[in-house]
Amino acid sequence: MELLTEFCPARDPGCLEEAANRVEAGEVIAVPTDTVYGLVCRYDRESAILELYRVKERPPEKALPVLVGEVAQLAAVAQTPIPPLAQRLIRRHWPGPLSLVLEARPGLPSALTAGGETVAVRLPDHPFVRDLARRVGPLASSSANRSGAGECRSAREVYEQLAGRVPLIVDGGVAPGGQASTVVDLSGVRPRILREGPIGEAVRAELAQVAPGSRA
Repeated sequence: MELLTEFCPARDPGCLEEAANRVEAGEVIAVPTDTVYGLVCRYDRESAILELYRVKERPPEKALPVLVGEVAQLAAVAQTPIPPLAQRLIRRHWPGPLSLVLEARPGLPSALTAGGETVAVRLPDHPFVRDLARRVGPLASSSANRSGAGECRSAREVYEQLAGRVPLIVDGGVAPGGQASTVVDLSGVRPRILREGPIGEAVRAELAQVAPGSRA
């Protein structure tokens, strides 16, 4: 059954409250970020996460990243203490287009991690999605497009792909980044760049200064 898809301008005073209420109710909505538009839902509700997979037609073996509203929310999804190298990259690149793959906190929904032991986390440089995460908690996320289709930089592009699949699209104008985030895996012995993204070159240079085999 198709949903009625509504638009909500991010600058409207009531838009954040509406978005938060829908996420709290277990719905999947589309929001602007500093990279591309994303789909978000509660990170701790399996039914909402499964709905995100359905909306996007994402293969269930591909884990979902998590967006946080502040660094302190890392503890809700990742093992603590956070490795020193992760802390260094966070200080330099958050908020921004850098996702860090860390050891997942036990007890996260299996659908979020695709049954794995890691989770990718990012603090986006966009006020709306940060405020939303501060209000409702960390957000399971994925780019707001059907799997295999192009990523969306505007609310209209999201509508063209996902109309009738999500109840709400928050319109924040054109996403300034236009490119999915750089992804760095810090869960193993050696850090690895999994996706170059917009700051891959800068991060690669920083990782080159780390001693081989070190996570410090």
